[in-house]
Amino acid sequence: MHLTKEQEAKFKKLGISSVIELALQVPHSYEDYRIHEKLLPQKAQLIDATIESVYKAPNSIQITFFAHNLGHTVQGVLFRPKPYMLHQFQVGARDYYYGIIDCKQGHCSMSMPKKVSKAGAIVPKYKTALRSDVMQRLVQNCLTRENLLVEKLSEDVVAELLKLHFPNDEFLQGKEMSEKTLWALKYAELFSYMKMLAGKRRYFKALSSQAKEYAPWSRTLPFTLTDAQIKAIEDIRQDMHKDVAAKRMVVGDVGSGKTMVILAAAYMNMPNRSVLMAPTTILANQLFEEAHKYLPRAKIALVTNKTKKTDLSQYDFIIGTHALLYRELPQASLIMVDEQHRFGTAQRNMLEKLVAQQELKPHFIQFSATPIPRTQAMIESAHIDVSLITTTPFSKDIDSKVIHKNDFKSLLLHVKAEIAKNNQVLLVYPLVEQSEAFDYQSIDEARGYWEKNFGNVYVTHGKDKDKERVLLDFREYGDILIATTVVEVGISLPRLSTVVIVGAERLGLSTLHQLRGRVSRTGLKGYCYLYTNKSKSERLDEFIYTKSGFDIANLDLKFRKSGDLLKGISQSGSQFKWVDFAEDENIVKEVKKDLGI
Repeated sequence: MHLTKEQEAKFKKLGISSVIELALQVPHSYEDYRIHEKLLPQKAQLIDATIESVYKAPNSIQITFFAHNLGHTVQGVLFRPKPYMLHQFQVGARDYYYGIIDCKQGHCSMSMPKKVSKAGAIVPKYKTALRSDVMQRLVQNCLTRENLLVEKLSEDVVAELLKLHFPNDEFLQGKEMSEKTLWALKYAELFSYMKMLAGKRRYFKALSSQAKEYAPWSRTLPFTLTDAQIKAIEDIRQDMHKDVAAKRMVVGDVGSGKTMVILAAAYMNMPNRSVLMAPTTILANQLFEEAHKYLPRAKIALVTNKTKKTDLSQYDFIIGTHALLYRELPQASLIMVDEQHRFGTAQRNMLEKLVAQQELKPHFIQFSATPIPRTQAMIESAHIDVSLITTTPFSKDIDSKVIHKNDFKSLLLHVKAEIAKNNQVLLVYPLVEQSEAFDYQSIDEARGYWEKNFGNVYVTHGKDKDKERVLLDFREYGDILIATTVVEVGISLPRLSTVVIVGAERLGLSTLHQLRGRVSRTGLKGYCYLYTNKSKSERLDEFIYTKSGFDIANLDLKFRKSGDLLKGISQSGSQFKWVDFAEDENIVKEVKKDLGI
């Protein structure tokens, strides 16, 4: 559809770029400007009236109308009138006026009558960045059946959307929006969004389109890969065979073994070079150690801001932090980014450019250990391929429990017993410093108690410049670590058996799940205590029995929908007004099919 300059400016003001998005700007109400010969009880209606008299009181204007369509006198009242209103009511004038008429014992009154220039239509009212009449004209000119069909929407969906903007009598009778109309709005919203995502996807020729078989390598491992790991590796192998540069996101649960998928990808890409970027030095070190262990024949380099500059072209696999962005990198045909949400898009693109060769691009795989709802994964797949690793190599034995003030004594006994077994305990506090508005202790207030009663207590938080060193020291020598949620990703703490989360109801369930995932990494018996001052929390009770991160992501949706909006929950889905991630997976499937994604 071709827009005029003026229409383009209006689309811009509305923050939209397509006719479908215009259709999704649904009217908030309708005014019926048709002339009825009967009184409509409790409903605003139009009168065709002559003004018989006008009386000006200090704070109001009283107007006597004779309504020709009703054959009756109606008393109009305007409270606190604006000066311009006076000119609209001239004795002897015959015009249309709109308002609610109330009749008692034969005396009829209309409060705040509004002068209307044209009768005969049902007029939609909009609350948008444009004035209502300007919006109405825009809708009348642009929102046509032809224009919506050009966007590739089906006849049924188009008919439902048009009904909202050009309503008939039957539509007005319905008190609630029909299921069919709601379905059409959800469909159109997803269709518009996923079409936009698919349009953003760019295809480039790949630097390499070959991949080694991973089976010989996987047979050398001291354990068997899970079906979910093999499925993700298989997805990547197929990507590598294509002559188009891959873009894939691999989402694994905490402890789902995504490291082995990373190493399998590097192995399949050999003898070509692979680059892996991780968000912290600790993580980069961990991945480097694992790569050495499981890829013994590969030449592997570690790049952090501490390592000396060397010629990297002699290595098959380069692992590093964002320090990689400031080195001269040799050409590489596979780029991987771990915990991709910790890097900005600009950083990810920069890495890709460093190793590309003119038009030829590397395959690009990003990994995340923050499970997302399945519905969201399906939506994202419009612009990036998605693999989900939904199972873990071994099931962890973690007891989760909600605790309160009166459980503190038994918690202390548990902490002492775990330390006696040479296990470690993590205490997560919501704040670093004391705050008046907060009914939980901060790290600063709490640390004295633990340091006085226990040895080997370590403390760190997000703003702590030495947090990586503190975590490494704690791993070797500590008994208790006091921290904020900074520890949710990354470092492996093999002796950690217990996490206590203070003020647990303040955190999103996904964050709680990440924290719980820190314990029992090596098959230890684990414990997760959720400390709260709230006597009852349905969210926490459900969390205790939910083990899979993907189910947790769906739970987060369920509770977010019921208005339990928390910090710590990413507002994914907030771009949707009608779509409900928890309920609408079927519609997403249908849109995917119709868009051929």
